[in-house]
Amino acid sequence: MALVRQRPAKGPNATEIEKKIKRGNALRQGSSWRSSRWLGALLLVAVNVCLGATWLYVTTSDSDITETLVGQGEIVSPEPRVFTVKCSEDYENYKRYAGCTPQKCGRAIIDSLVTRDEAHVLRRLAERGLALAGSEGGASILDLHSGALSMGKQFVNIYRYFGDQISDVFTAEDFKLYSDVRGRIQAVIAETFGLDPTLMYLTKPTFFSRINSTAAKTQHDEYWHPHIDKETYGSFDYTSLLYLSDYGSDFTGGRFIFIDQNGNRTVEPRTGRVSFFSSGSENIHRVERVAWGTRYAITVSFTCDPAHAISDPALP
Repeated sequence: MALVRQRPAKGPNATEIEKKIKRGNALRQGSSWRSSRWLGALLLVAVNVCLGATWLYVTTSDSDITETLVGQGEIVSPEPRVFTVKCSEDYENYKRYAGCTPQKCGRAIIDSLVTRDEAHVLRRLAERGLALAGSEGGASILDLHSGALSMGKQFVNIYRYFGDQISDVFTAEDFKLYSDVRGRIQAVIAETFGLDPTLMYLTKPTFFSRINSTAAKTQHDEYWHPHIDKETYGSFDYTSLLYLSDYGSDFTGGRFIFIDQNGNRTVEPRTGRVSFFSSGSENIHRVERVAWGTRYAITVSFTCDPAHAISDPALP
């Protein structure tokens, strides 16, 4: 069933929220936004040059992509499209959990798990949260579990920073949809890889991301480097991404790339598309630099180790 949602009505704390949004914007933008008109024009030229360079980077550096696993215009439904790969030895370095630790590895994509309407609701949630602050560079995150929110070159705890006023930004219905979608993703991963879903646990970091073509200011903004989730985070056994925007219309660049020995394989983001995979070095990957527009997604991660489990988020 399609969900129809409206932005929550402003509460009595809305004015204070708006003040803090402006404060966060000021922190991100710095003094360059207060420059004179001629400097603004010069900056505009510089931005256009940077965008052109970024576009050149995207169209040349990723020319080694040998296969598109799923294109933006395709619809994978009702079952996921599964690509099996041999499991790496990474999992031997960790305690094994019967019924959960990967024995069958691979990557999969499905478009029928989350409706586009539901994805649009989640995107609006992300937009409201990230409007409160955001990174100075091109990559911002919002973690509803820990409360971590990008602000300038650092992070703040959104629940402590905004306190009771957070109810003017998010609603209980937002969090319920988020939890429902997480449960669906967990179920399809378990079914695809032959796992017991009760032995899988949500783990951190699980977060919304907003990526645009702004130049990186810190290491956190450099999202495009190849990496292995199991090596980077330790607790990860299965990784998933829910895309909240469309490749080719909302943004260009920003494709997800699996780096294999015999070539690079890409998944093109589509609103509501879920891509998931085992988290070891059998699935080393990276994200293309975004050339223009804004890419929204949610990373949802799972572990087999109950010591690293986290709960679904809830309004304080």
